[in-house]
Amino acid sequence: MMKKIETFIDGLIILETNHFKDDRGSFQKLFNYDFFRENGLDTDFREFYYSISKKDVIRGMHFQLPPCDHSKLVYVSKGRIRDVVLDLRTDSKTYKQFFSIELDDAAARYLYISKGLAHGFLSLEDDTIVNYAQTSCYSKEHDSGIKFDSFGFDWQINNPIVSGRDSNFESLVNLKSNF
Repeated sequence: MMKKIETFIDGLIILETNHFKDDRGSFQKLFNYDFFRENGLDTDFREFYYSISKKDVIRGMHFQLPPCDHSKLVYVSKGRIRDVVLDLRTDSKTYKQFFSIELDDAAARYLYISKGLAHGFLSLEDDTIVNYAQTSCYSKEHDSGIKFDSFGFDWQINNPIVSGRDSNFESLVNLKSNF
């Protein structure tokens, strides 16, 4: 059984599923085609990724520009993150607003992130594994992002570990959104 929980940002959905545990370990179903279709969620996933991050790593805020923009599923299979989503859609009532949630390997919940939303996270534990499914393939020329500290979110960390690429993204105030 899957459950869809709407957030205040249109197209950003918290999904809950059953998390079965017994003496062998645990089991979860993360995708059900019929459930996604019945709930108006994109089912055409093209690429699957995972990242392993040390504690205090910030990855984000990432998105791809049209026509290679994508919807995304984000799930933590090991560890814990503070996940952040930023609305970049100029016609949205929540344009430039953000949403944050802690996701971990114990809870049976994950995120569905629609096109036009930037995504990032802070790893709260060493060796945290985050899994992503995306509805478009990676395109270097459409790859983009917003600098993680430029839109008013308090990451609650003084010295994050951030890649050079993510540190050099433009600030939200300089964004000319294509969404």
